[in-house]
Amino acid sequence: MLRSRSPWALAALLASLVVVVQALLVPLFAAPAAHLAPRDLPVAVAGPPPATADLAARLAAARPGGFAVTTLPDAASADRALRDREVYAAFVVGPDGVALHTAPAASPTVAALLTEAAGHLSAGRPVPVVQVVPADPDDPRGAGFAAGFLPLALTGMLAGVLLTVLVARRAVRLAGLLGYAVLAGLAGTAVLHGWLGVLAGDPWREAGAIGLFALATAATVAGLGALLGRAGLGLGALLVFLVGNPLSAVAAAPELLPQPWGVVGQFLPVGAGGTLLRSAAFFDGAGAGRSLAVLAGYALVGLALVLVGSRSPRVGAGSPTPAGRPAEVTV
Repeated sequence: MLRSRSPWALAALLASLVVVVQALLVPLFAAPAAHLAPRDLPVAVAGPPPATADLAARLAAARPGGFAVTTLPDAASADRALRDREVYAAFVVGPDGVALHTAPAASPTVAALLTEAAGHLSAGRPVPVVQVVPADPDDPRGAGFAAGFLPLALTGMLAGVLLTVLVARRAVRLAGLLGYAVLAGLAGTAVLHGWLGVLAGDPWREAGAIGLFALATAATVAGLGALLGRAGLGLGALLVFLVGNPLSAVAAAPELLPQPWGVVGQFLPVGAGGTLLRSAAFFDGAGAGRSLAVLAGYALVGLALVLVGSRSPRVGAGSPTPAGRPAEVTV
């Protein structure tokens, strides 16, 4: 239909379509980053009940709706909550005043934000900061983690597209997806942990997290491609990258994004994958339950769609079979 139009009309139509896509993508990527602020951010206050009640009230008054405050009896329980990824930071009331216990490994952005907030609450007096779960020394601001995670999403999406377009047999596609996940987990850990040093946990646990994320992204794209053809590949790319990436909060925290987008992002592969890898790399797997379930769900559904899907948007699909050559039989 497009070919029947004049070249001038076609050029104008294509330019207009691209501008419309641009107008949609720019706010999708920029708006969450431009409006980072605490929104029910889990924090703790620890210490004697009268002091913690007063501090919790001051936190609520300083930023209404910004913090979800848990009251704990002492510093030890606060540190345990930090290691279990139940809170991002804890304001600990002691004999010498308030100290801030943080977990920069969960989000260096949140740790910096709360360090600044602690200064305001103490009327400008210095507040001791204890890093209970520090970020990797080679990546103290978390920039390497966030930047290194993006290629994992891109390559997972690419693997799903290539296996769908170039491999006709379903059994071979399934084997390719599983093999890709294993190799992606090993290679990703070798680079991020061994070479760049931005991960600091058990390498096998990290490889498992990266491998599951790789399988979830690739299988989702391949499964939608098997179900819907080329439209499914486009839908998979939209779900995994164009929507999933800006809502993932890999460089910040889901509780800093405008809601409900922070929550939505954690139910998409990239957001769940970033949370799972942080848990595996810095928290011995603590707090990984939901992200593990989300990624496993995407992986299983994607593999099932590859198995039962009938579409095969291969290169050259739809062209007539040359005379004398039998048509390829898919499995």
